Amino acid sequence: MQEDFRLIVDLVSVFAVAACGGLLAALLKQPVLLGYIIGGMVVGPSGLGLIKEVVQVETLAQFGVAFLLFALGVEFSLAELKKVKAIAIGGGTLQIALTILITVLVCGVTGAWGSLPAKGVFLGSILSLSSTAVVLKCLMERNETETPHGQVMLGILVVQDLALGLMLAVLPALHEPADVLGIAVLTALVRIGLFAAGAVVAGIWLIPPLLRLLARTESRELFLLGVVTLCLCIALLTEYLGLSIEMGAFVAGLMISEVEYADETLTIVEPLRDIFASLFFAAIGMLIDPVFLWNNLELILGLVALVFVGKFLIITPLVKLFGYPLKTALIAGLGLAQIGEFSFVLASEGQALGLVSRRIYLLILGTTAVTLMLTPFVLRLVPFLFDFAESMPWLKPYLVEDQARDFSEDVPLKDHIVVCGYGRIGKNLVKLLQRHELPVVVIDQSESRVQQLREAGIPYVYGNGVSFHVLETAGVNHAKGMAIALPDPASIRLCLKRALELSPELDLVVRATQDKNIEVLYQLGAREVVQPEFEASLEMATYLLTGIGLSPEVVQQQMQEIRKDHYLELRPERSAAEVSQYLQQVTRDLNRRWYDLPSGSPLIGMSLEEADMRYLTGVSLMAIRRSHGEEIDYPNSQTQLEEGDRLLVVGESEELAALAEFAQGQVAVPNENNACQWVTVQADCPILGKNLVDLTTDEQYGVKVQAIRRDGKFIRFPHGSIDLKTGDQVLLCGSLSSLNQLQQFFIGACGLSLALPTVKVGEVEST
Repeated sequence: MQEDFRLIVDLVSVFAVAACGGLLAALLKQPVLLGYIIGGMVVGPSGLGLIKEVVQVETLAQFGVAFLLFALGVEFSLAELKKVKAIAIGGGTLQIALTILITVLVCGVTGAWGSLPAKGVFLGSILSLSSTAVVLKCLMERNETETPHGQVMLGILVVQDLALGLMLAVLPALHEPADVLGIAVLTALVRIGLFAAGAVVAGIWLIPPLLRLLARTESRELFLLGVVTLCLCIALLTEYLGLSIEMGAFVAGLMISEVEYADETLTIVEPLRDIFASLFFAAIGMLIDPVFLWNNLELILGLVALVFVGKFLIITPLVKLFGYPLKTALIAGLGLAQIGEFSFVLASEGQALGLVSRRIYLLILGTTAVTLMLTPFVLRLVPFLFDFAESMPWLKPYLVEDQARDFSEDVPLKDHIVVCGYGRIGKNLVKLLQRHELPVVVIDQSESRVQQLREAGIPYVYGNGVSFHVLETAGVNHAKGMAIALPDPASIRLCLKRALELSPELDLVVRATQDKNIEVLYQLGAREVVQPEFEASLEMATYLLTGIGLSPEVVQQQMQEIRKDHYLELRPERSAAEVSQYLQQVTRDLNRRWYDLPSGSPLIGMSLEEADMRYLTGVSLMAIRRSHGEEIDYPNSQTQLEEGDRLLVVGESEELAALAEFAQGQVAVPNENNACQWVTVQADCPILGKNLVDLTTDEQYGVKVQAIRRDGKFIRFPHGSIDLKTGDQVLLCGSLSSLNQLQQFFIGACGLSLALPTVKVGEVEST
């Protein structure tokens, strides 16, 4: 067979087996990249031996990681990089240095690989690198690239990729005297500095005009060709300078990210990225010898465990040291605990230079491959591990998010609007609110954006919007309303859930980043969900329809109907199985539980509006599974609960316990004669200091204390031994006649009046 045709056959074989492996992994609900790697093992030289031109395939596979990092650079702009510059530069550098130092010390103490420190430095360099490709792919699949832990991991990975060029430059000089080694390091640093300076110049004065010129041709093919050529030329330049192709591709993406055509570039390059990325992961699989893995399985598994534990114990404290919450530090430590794909490059160079034997080289490859294959499983297990840890009272306090890092002195105390997220949407929203002279406080965790808020004199809280402490500092429990405009879907859901735990009646509007998140956000309690792309469509349609002569009132009414139906007309149709699968996926980070409705529960036969579970217990009901197998996802307020129902609910442990009491009839359940009312305990009131047993509202008036809101905390179905304090907001539930009688008690005791509700069952008004 001709050599040219042989390469084509090999490429077709690799793509075919990668597609089959990825399909099998997807059907088994596993990460598709695991299927790519296993597919490469099957057809590689150590498997069935179907691939003959391994070197050529590996060379083409470099396009995969190059495009992967190029796309990352376009998404992970310089502005985004500034968010985590401290942990990226400081933490990333420290992590590499500590890993190398500890490896050298361990090798020296144990006598492994002889007495030469050069071998320890070489092994430490390999261990210090984590997998940009695997971690990035996992974060993208889970929509977590914009989360705090995603940003931290990507920041550290960027520094590791930059360090690869320095490592490759220093590697040949490891056997040389100290002065030669110093010159090699200095030369590499000069090269990196010159390249960085050139990239900045090109990014400001050369790249934008070139992209504008390509865009003016209005040819998609020409634009794609120009962008790919630019990416690969910069990648080849870095390879020529002794750095790495991958580093050049990432920098090329960063240069384009600041240009107005960044989004179009990303859209065009993504198909190429995905195709060549599959080739790259399959090429990694071809390097793995399954027979060698099996024969040395115990040793390799021991090395894998040592690598995971060691890197986790290095990275986690470092992230925590830079001021991040423990939860973020733990996720980053677990996510970066593998050995990266660029270690294959270092290992090959080390073998060529005689630093390692063939057996050690294969052990490095095997250990690296196993850590890469385990990483997707580890990241998938993280939410379940935290759910388990948070269910243990002695562990939960350590996983609570940290306090706000900083806040302005003029944060409003009450009747203000909280805006979570100061991106483009958040900035515009704040401007419009200030135009009406409304008090505003902004929550953001970006230092650069917080600095903008300081300079503009806008009240702010510097911290993570999903943190209870940050939300309390922003006064969410005393706010008139709140808008959530965060970029990350997981953070949006957590922020929404926790804000409503602090203030169940809060008027809350949320930006949905994806159309499939709309129903989830409504079900979690958002009053209004806005999807920017759909809103743009509605506004454009409004303009066109009124322009052709239709009545503006009729057009506006039609648009409002579409909004009222949650954009249902505009959303793509999804099967019931797809909706159910997505619902299961997005509730993982919200402490979900399937709860069996007890037989004979007083809730049976009630509508969700009547039961009002979210308000009275704090849990959000996401789905109902009937006894005959029917599943109702996102049930509406008129859905009735039936005997044998299983409820998919999300909430904290205390809220789930409150739901159990509520469903078993151990506390008051609303009925046609019942209503609930909030009352605030004021200063100089005789009932201050009394516990709920002493209050005797239940015995005298038949009114139960369903909840107490104190210092932003929501105490569901409080125990009778709890003392009342100034400022406590008490939720009283009972019949209207009982609440009328109790009104006289409060007038006499505290001089305050209950504004009795005149609303239907289950609905609660705030005084």
